[in-house]
Amino acid sequence: MATPDPAPATSNISVRRGDPLVVITGVQKHYGDFQALKDIDLTVHRGEVVVVIGPSGSGKSTLCRTINRLETITSGSITIDGTELPAEGKALAELRADVGMVFQAFNLFSHLTILENVTLGPIKVKKMKKADAEVLARTLLERVGVAQQASKLPAQLSGGQQQRVAIARALAMKPKVMLFDEPTSALDPEMINEVLDVMVGLAEEGMTMVVVTHEMGFARKAADRVVFMADGQIVEEAAPDEFFTAPKSDRAKDFLSKLIMH
Repeated sequence: MATPDPAPATSNISVRRGDPLVVITGVQKHYGDFQALKDIDLTVHRGEVVVVIGPSGSGKSTLCRTINRLETITSGSITIDGTELPAEGKALAELRADVGMVFQAFNLFSHLTILENVTLGPIKVKKMKKADAEVLARTLLERVGVAQQASKLPAQLSGGQQQRVAIARALAMKPKVMLFDEPTSALDPEMINEVLDVMVGLAEEGMTMVVVTHEMGFARKAADRVVFMADGQIVEEAAPDEFFTAPKSDRAKDFLSKLIMH
């Protein structure tokens, strides 16, 4: 795919706050004969919120999951803060600690309390003292609005509460970038906003974020840049106002028209 033309100086994309943090270059991903990602080039700057949208099967989640090598790539390169993602081993584990991940399914450990879920990574991976990890965890649980649930098990919480715990757990590792793979798609409608509100807060605080979502309101409100994917390719990218009011590609126009109709 040809590299998109640079955004005009008037674009909101100038909101980019820092140097390149995640750099994806020429990434291809095959599942057998099926090509899920086709020549992806994408740079995410420090402090930038990039929202990835597109129809089902467009490669959005696959792209998100390649950034911490939950999905291996067939070719190309991905660097995080100047370091290329290792293929495996201790070096990959160390780099993954810099990349927070929040999934569609909350992936909390069901046999651990909420507090234990959040302290596990800092204690095991960062070698933080238990008391220090618990102070950090309680601070983060307060931040996402579930401090009162610290002693409960995940099954005792609503879906929205569990997802907010998952965000706190990712933040406990003090990541350089946070990845969100459709974090609200498994939630009941009334729980979606409580999770999105936490994410908007993170964006306002300057957290670097890559968010795959169907929530167009979040994209309009929190994104510095919207990346639209279809058929495994980045079709276009623009500031939210520009993308939602004047999409350039027929694929994006078609996608947005169907959203409006439904």
